[in-house]
Amino acid sequence: MSISNTDKKMRDVRLEELVKYCMISGSIDQSLYGKYDVKRGLRESDGKGVLTGLTEISDVVAFRMEDGVKTPIDGELYFQGYNIMDLKEGFSGRKFNFEEITYLLLFGALPNRTQLNAFIEILSQFRELPSKFVRDVIMKAPSSDIMNAMQKSVLTLYSYDGNPDDISVPNVLKQSLGLIATFPLIAVYAYHAYQHYHNDKSLVIRYPDPELSTAENILRMLRSDGQYTELEARVLDIALVIHAEHGGGNNSTFTTHVVSSTETDTYSAISASLGSLKGPKHGGANLKVENMFEDIKEHVRDWEDEKALEDYLFQIIEKKAFDRKGLIYGMGHAVYTLSDPRAVILKEYARNLSVEKGREKEFALYENVERIASRLLTSRKNLHKPICCNVDFYSGFVYSMLGIPKQLYTPIFAMSRISGWSAHRIEELVNAGKIIRPAYMYVGHHRPYVTIEDR
Repeated sequence: MSISNTDKKMRDVRLEELVKYCMISGSIDQSLYGKYDVKRGLRESDGKGVLTGLTEISDVVAFRMEDGVKTPIDGELYFQGYNIMDLKEGFSGRKFNFEEITYLLLFGALPNRTQLNAFIEILSQFRELPSKFVRDVIMKAPSSDIMNAMQKSVLTLYSYDGNPDDISVPNVLKQSLGLIATFPLIAVYAYHAYQHYHNDKSLVIRYPDPELSTAENILRMLRSDGQYTELEARVLDIALVIHAEHGGGNNSTFTTHVVSSTETDTYSAISASLGSLKGPKHGGANLKVENMFEDIKEHVRDWEDEKALEDYLFQIIEKKAFDRKGLIYGMGHAVYTLSDPRAVILKEYARNLSVEKGREKEFALYENVERIASRLLTSRKNLHKPICCNVDFYSGFVYSMLGIPKQLYTPIFAMSRISGWSAHRIEELVNAGKIIRPAYMYVGHHRPYVTIEDR
């Protein structure tokens, strides 16, 4: 039954009235959070996360205790006990580094050459979607938001699995390897499908090459000519490595634990993680950084004029410019203070890639904004600790130099983080913990029921 335009207008008027009731009924006195010592956002009063679980998969370190004093240090990130900086140095020009890190996260140890080669072959065999899946699922009602398209595809893969609800470790590992291998295909094909049906672009569906790494296949499938340079593949590979895992407390990984604790199926759990990552406060932050820099470039013509840059950044902080939220996106982190090791690594690769792409001046702009914003934010907010840039600060710039469209910025994050999610899901199932169920305090009022005639 179709609805007339008149009925639609009337519906919208009624909806506006309902929205008012939602805003009124949903408003809670903010002072009550302090009164009842509520750990809002599962955070302590100093911003530190509330301890809700244990993990051996990764460790995020930002300070040392010296003589009973908490002393900030350059940030450190460990995967299964290995410092990310040591892992990066050990790559020494090899191209399957993301695959090696995935093995480490899943199995807790670094593979030898034979084990790594076997694992790479297994992933290449899983790098195939079910028959007609691209036509029947990905190309039907393509979404402008690729994260939503990925969620749809992941949930639909449940129907193609002969044993989807089996949550034994062997079966979940098999499902996880399938998702790790096919995430790049799903995201890139979803992007091409949308571009074709909505923007009249040529539709090119290129199958992955089993001899290529995950990073190489992403670039090969994404580009119309399938070509890429060695440096481009190396930069994308390192981006996948540093985004693969970041402790159990980040929003999407915690979501993986929460949903997995209900003993639901793998596809439902990973779909929920995708929904979490999509948000601009989490995985979508790199896109906010790029949009902010476009705004800066538009309003500050001379990128080398530090006074002009400082003045405009101050306007942003004062909520008078850009999106008027007072945030310098990509600056600050919930844990790191002196430095984010992921940002340190990515910045190094961004510098090298900017030379190849002839975008050194743009890289210098990022460096200047990073330095000036850190000083402004520290003084403006009267902080006694420094503010460093986080991994999102340079990731969008790197993706733009790689020619990756903005619609795929967050999906690239997902293609990487699926390795960490899978490791945490298996860890949750192996330990067979209780269902995760935090408490909420009721602060409303009990009321007597009134019949509809008397309201």
